[in-house]
Amino acid sequence: MSSTVWWEGAEKTRVLIAPDSGCGGNKPGELLKLRHPKSENGTCYLFSNGMLQELQWFKQSYGSWLLGDYISEDGSLYMATPVDPVFILLPIFDEARMKKGEDLGKFRQLDEILFLEGYPGYQQLLSVAEKCMEIVCQTQEVGSMKFYRLDNSKVLAWLSCKVYCLKKTLPELDKNYAAQDEKQTLVDAVSIVGEYLKTEPWLKLLYDHLGLEFVDPTMKETNMENLSTTNENTTASSNSLQEKAKKKPGKQTKQAKVETGSKNIRDMFSRACKKKC
Repeated sequence: MSSTVWWEGAEKTRVLIAPDSGCGGNKPGELLKLRHPKSENGTCYLFSNGMLQELQWFKQSYGSWLLGDYISEDGSLYMATPVDPVFILLPIFDEARMKKGEDLGKFRQLDEILFLEGYPGYQQLLSVAEKCMEIVCQTQEVGSMKFYRLDNSKVLAWLSCKVYCLKKTLPELDKNYAAQDEKQTLVDAVSIVGEYLKTEPWLKLLYDHLGLEFVDPTMKETNMENLSTTNENTTASSNSLQEKAKKKPGKQTKQAKVETGSKNIRDMFSRACKKKC
């Protein structure tokens, strides 16, 4: 079931597609400001019916929305998609245990762990953390109180499970993955999961745990930028040589004579192909 809900107090109108809250359209959910698990930047998430969702943003060059009798000039679209809250809470629990060296760290209560100055939204995730974080934590109960401490071995087991599930799903979503070898698909799956992990320590530990050679994502971006710059320089050099050739008609004519009887290599291959057929 879909419904249109106006968010009171919003400074500007935006269009958000999200699962129906099932509350008669009176309360679509809450927008929480949380830290992104990889970049640590403040990021907006939608929390509705106990489910945490991240926001994807799409925008065309030109466009607007017709919302009943109202026209929204901003034609951008936000889409809420479910995200595993363990990814979002992992850095918070890692910091909370205050691990130093070989020391495993401290056990702490959830309300302590989820208290972050400047991020009151984490307090809304208390019931969610209680349900999902035991899969990556050791717990101790003292009377009616429960204490949590992140466990590296549990985290790596959970991450490995995520990676292998994704590796199995990728070929079903894209035929290109079905054509490549399994190791490369595994690397691609780790790369996707790595978008929610800090390089230190989790991404490096995950690569090592799976027996893969670690590739720094930032180095990939740098190499791509260098390749782009090299291509631009090569193109510029080629254009410069062409301009110099135009300025020397004598040499240009001589070159033209040499190329008069030459054949296009593409034609040579096409003819060979025809003969074989």
